[in-house]
Amino acid sequence: MNSRHLILSLLLGVLLSGCMVGPDYKQPTAETPAAFKDTGPWKKAEPKDDAIRGKWWVIYHDAELNTLEDQVNISNQNVLQAEAQFREAAAAVKVAESGLFPTITANPAFTESQASENLTSGGSHSGGGSGGGGGFGGGHRGSTSQSLYNLPVEATYMIDVWGEVRRNIEASATTAQASFADLENARLSYQATLAQDYFSLHGLDAEQQLLEETVTSYKKYLDLTTNRYNSGIASKGDVALAQTQLDTARAQLIDVGVMRAQYEHAIATLTGRPAPLFTVHKKVLAGVPPEMPVGVPSTLLERRPDIAGAERRVASANASIGVAVAAYYPSITLSGQAGLEAIEFSQLFSGPSFFWSVGPAVAQTIFDAGKTHGQVQEAQANYDATVATYRQTVLTAFQQVEDDLSGLRILQEEAAAQDDAVKDAQKSLEIATNQYQAGTQDYLTVITAQTTAFNDEVNAVSIRTRRMTTSVLLVEALGGGWDVSQLATRSDVADVPPAQAKISQAKK
Repeated sequence: MNSRHLILSLLLGVLLSGCMVGPDYKQPTAETPAAFKDTGPWKKAEPKDDAIRGKWWVIYHDAELNTLEDQVNISNQNVLQAEAQFREAAAAVKVAESGLFPTITANPAFTESQASENLTSGGSHSGGGSGGGGGFGGGHRGSTSQSLYNLPVEATYMIDVWGEVRRNIEASATTAQASFADLENARLSYQATLAQDYFSLHGLDAEQQLLEETVTSYKKYLDLTTNRYNSGIASKGDVALAQTQLDTARAQLIDVGVMRAQYEHAIATLTGRPAPLFTVHKKVLAGVPPEMPVGVPSTLLERRPDIAGAERRVASANASIGVAVAAYYPSITLSGQAGLEAIEFSQLFSGPSFFWSVGPAVAQTIFDAGKTHGQVQEAQANYDATVATYRQTVLTAFQQVEDDLSGLRILQEEAAAQDDAVKDAQKSLEIATNQYQAGTQDYLTVITAQTTAFNDEVNAVSIRTRRMTTSVLLVEALGGGWDVSQLATRSDVADVPPAQAKISQAKK
């Protein structure tokens, strides 16, 4: 093949490489309601300046929580695992992109060889001469060794006629983007879990304070009952009831300590710290959840990293169909070799030592017992599965937002009713105590009033804690301030540094 033919072959390959088999991607549709049903008293994010941003936890105005949340991003091992998986997926894009370029190899070699003397001897030999005995006559050509110096360079290029390589790059790139969305979803999930554990822990601090006050109060009631018993006014049974109440409260106080320690250990793990070396200072949970922008349902599809990840996996599955379809068509490979070859090193770099060869090769599968067809069907079925997963992820997102919106609204109403119940129970206890001291009621009435008052106060603390944790769940359900503009772009996934990637944080 002369150089003109070589150029024509390359041009033909470039022209043919414009074709891409398989379906072009179209984002799947998902049913989106016009508005959330249970918006409650929360804002609708109009204008967008009110939207949740970056470090969403600052809306709670808690310095200790802010410090702990910052640790999740750099020390939580699950987040670091997800970050490493993203870098792995990004590296796969580079591997796929290498298919667009020829593979060039150099194989320099030096060979010293000697042929068999039996092969280098000249013809047959006959005995001769009157004086000579038997044996071989004539001359003998001994073999000699030979050196061979070889500096070849080989190039192989598979022309992407049907777009198999480009579809594979597309599949790898969208998979890497999905992995990035998984990283952001993991970040959000563990940050939200930490905030829930943090508020639950301080809710237990409030319950612990309540129990300590209750133990002090029950001691006074025990002293009162004991004095009345010593005066012959109360019965020994009243003293036993008062002692039982006190001991029960003490046991509950100890149990709260156990639960608090478990939350503290969980927070330590979330921040990447060994549990024995970690402490969260006691602080009574107070206040109410902050107002937050809810937005409209249509924006939710752009605000949740799990939805973005599911959509990118649909795109990857769509590209994989093209990869499978390309197997129906022949593959065209262009191979070439050039180099230097000589038996003397001094002659290696001279003109006559140069050699080259180039030529295309076409490969076509003639029979594979339906393997290719099965692989195409497999890819199409996988695409349908990812579409269903995407739509289910969207449905679940709407459910979670509605759950948390209705939960916050109902808990707000319940908190108001529970506060009234606490006031009424305290008033009832005060009346029962006065009646007992006046001798018009027995101590069982006091015990009943005490139990009711304590349970109402515990319920009030529990509702306060649930309101805070539910507000965190709502932030998480709304995407925590994330949106698709922060999704890793094609250039991001193609150029991820080997160190820990914090692309989203840099953008924020």
